[in-house]
Amino acid sequence: MINVEKLLKQAHSYFSAKEYDKALFLYSQVSSTQPKNIEYQIYCLLCDVGFENDKKAQNLFDYFIVTKDDKFKEAVTYVQDVITAYDGDNEKMMGLLKDMSHVNVEALDAIEYKDFQELVLSRGSFREAYQDIMFSTKVAITSKDDLIDFIDKLIENNFSNTAYTYLDGFNEFFSYDEELTALYKKLERKNIENNQ
Repeated sequence: MINVEKLLKQAHSYFSAKEYDKALFLYSQVSSTQPKNIEYQIYCLLCDVGFENDKKAQNLFDYFIVTKDDKFKEAVTYVQDVITAYDGDNEKMMGLLKDMSHVNVEALDAIEYKDFQELVLSRGSFREAYQDIMFSTKVAITSKDDLIDFIDKLIENNFSNTAYTYLDGFNEFFSYDEELTALYKKLERKNIENNQ
């Protein structure tokens, strides 16, 4: 008889140690005892993500473990959506971006990008508008075009650290995206120019 709790604990330990092959083997054994158990399926999926993107897998795992007991359906949906988006579903990715942005606007005292653009117009320059809000307010991005535009303007105005922060934050969701890769290169060129 398989001791599910013991196997799960051991699998979690392997997962946390980034030994995804061993974790997947144990999660598969657990899953075979209850093939329709969604929680066990999620653990197997997370191992697959871990083989490709270590950081994303660990973040999703932490989120799932913390959330599943109180909000199981929400946790499952979120993890599945992120994995689907990661597999190249741009529509799903945009939906996640919007959801994250609306949460940020409510929880982090953030300003939506369209409102920020109005501030830029009233102040006369991106640099001044961003300096006005940079320590008190976050900018919530709801579309990829806005994201690209915003990061590009951060680079142009020498807000390099902030540009890196946004690029690194969203690169997790848009890995291998040509436009983001181009922005990374532009940022590096700009930093080289500024340090000459």
